Amino acid sequence: MTKPEISENFTIEDIHKIREYNAERRKKLSLEERLKDIKDSADKCEKDIEIYRKNKMAI
Repeated sequence: MTKPEISENFTIEDIHKIREYNAERRKKLSLEERLKDIKDSADKCEKDIEIYRKNKMAI
């Protein structure tokens, strides 16, 4: 399955695409592997948010 393309407006359809993509991608992983994948994704997201906030404050 290919990574879904997200629209600029980020609609409910985009959320459905992301959920389906993640479910399909994690389907054959063990519980430990799934939890690690989720944690890694969350850590990356937190870093991206922190960078966004710093850039927003600099403006």
